[in-house]
Amino acid sequence: MRWIMEKAREFQKDIYFCFIDYAKAFDCVDHSKLWQVLKEMGVPDHLICLLRNLYVGQEATVRTGYGTTDWFKIGKGVRQGCILSPCLFNLYAEFIMRKAGLDESQAGIKIAGRNINNLRYADDTTLMAESEEELKNLLMRVKEESAKYGLKLNIKKTKIMATGPITSWQIEGEEMEAVRDFIFLGSMITADGDSSHEIKRRLLLGRKAMANLDNILKSRDITLPTKVRIVKAMVFPVVMYGSESWTIKKADRRRIDAFELWCWRRLLRVPWTARRSNASILKEIRPECSLEGQIMKLRLQYFGHLMRREDSLEKTLMLGKMEGTRRRGRQRMRWLDSVLEATNMSLTKLREAVEDRSAWRALVHGVTKSRTRLND
Repeated sequence: MRWIMEKAREFQKDIYFCFIDYAKAFDCVDHSKLWQVLKEMGVPDHLICLLRNLYVGQEATVRTGYGTTDWFKIGKGVRQGCILSPCLFNLYAEFIMRKAGLDESQAGIKIAGRNINNLRYADDTTLMAESEEELKNLLMRVKEESAKYGLKLNIKKTKIMATGPITSWQIEGEEMEAVRDFIFLGSMITADGDSSHEIKRRLLLGRKAMANLDNILKSRDITLPTKVRIVKAMVFPVVMYGSESWTIKKADRRRIDAFELWCWRRLLRVPWTARRSNASILKEIRPECSLEGQIMKLRLQYFGHLMRREDSLEKTLMLGKMEGTRRRGRQRMRWLDSVLEATNMSLTKLREAVEDRSAWRALVHGVTKSRTRLND
């Protein structure tokens, strides 16, 4: 999604997003309609029969302060905790989207000749278009088709966001809020498409995670190398969540470096007022790789995976172009620019390098190692 916003900014296009929230999505899947959907999606009859046997005859009772209710049959909802449930819901949602005709719709964002109007992960659905009217049309089609299969939109939690001007909508008498930022799959997406907001948020969450470990880090029974490993295992992953998609600027790098040094100083109980250099802190901690280096490693590994794919949506978003004209003057840094800058190679050479996995791993290791030392 950040790449789409990057391209929209680069080619001076306005993009409109709708983040759909279904009310109790997994609990509203109608069993009888689910079997029909599976059949139309091409699932073999013997597998549908096995799945139906898992769900048939389910009954429940509710315990209240006045006793228990009569037993009643369960005809909706996928089984909680079952590993099949996400797959069943994905097929159910995919069928609804096909019925809504999103693939055939001309509304959406055109990148490299491909029309993109929705991004989905389980029950998290995002619709997108190049105009407010197109987005509204897509939303109403999805809403109507979802209702036929028992899924109802939660209008209060469904949000709209745009890179340009937008006003709140009225859907069935309820207002749909227009926002400037939204937490999508645990990561903050902002209307300006800048990753700095998410980086600051992640660093703040990292500080909270570090503070929660105070009792452990104060213990004299735990060795320093073990404490360092604890920080790397329980604090750094909080900060690095979703970092593969970040476009990191110099100011962001300084923030990340400052956060890492704050962690090591807190670990060693060295206050900022103490006249102790960063180099001496790093010499005592001996980190194998800086936090910024680890983030770069994840980004390069992700780039390698995408480039080796024959045809994928992510690869299209990364390399494709959008119709429009660029602004005059120097362009803002893009995600791909940060990869080219880190490797000091052209895109053509990188295409060749990723095909040899051993050579690519060596290149990634070299780039990561070059960022091991933080600036004092």
